[in-house]
Amino acid sequence: MKISAFDARVGNLLEYQNKLFRVLKKNHVKPGKGGAFVQLEMKCISDGTKLNERFRSEDKMEKAHIEPRSMQYLYMDDANYVFMDNESFEQLTMSKDDLEAQAPFLLPNTPVQINFHNDVPVAIELPASVVLEVVETEGVVKGQTASGSGKPATLETGHRVTVPTFISTGEKVKVNTDTGEYMERA
Repeated sequence: MKISAFDARVGNLLEYQNKLFRVLKKNHVKPGKGGAFVQLEMKCISDGTKLNERFRSEDKMEKAHIEPRSMQYLYMDDANYVFMDNESFEQLTMSKDDLEAQAPFLLPNTPVQINFHNDVPVAIELPASVVLEVVETEGVVKGQTASGSGKPATLETGHRVTVPTFISTGEKVKVNTDTGEYMERA
């Protein structure tokens, strides 16, 4: 499906120069002289290279056809994450490099959506938030509760996050999967 470059959104998958790119940043520029343009920062899915391109309003982009599939994360073996299709029960592996940003939020049996392009998995979408257990954090010092700052905590997946001082080891907290930040006590 062809779309205007101005209609591209961050996170969209676009076919450009016979490769599949993910839009990382979008900047709409209207200079004092000349026509407006959009600057897109894109990352190639296949080789990881980044590309900064300018597009005029009349330029058209090919939006990639994506097939979303509902899957469940099962376990990690060596350097691969194993997922199971919820309908066909087939298993799929994705490398650790493909999921480095989302790996800290994956627990066994977590439901995810994996997007496929030409039957090749290209992206994973996590729920908006996940509940994780705090495995290590500092103790509370009496009288320290008045300060507005937090304290570092390590979660069961190894992810480090700043939590309020009243959170203790063994408690479960809700974490935003987009920002990786503490949201609330679960």
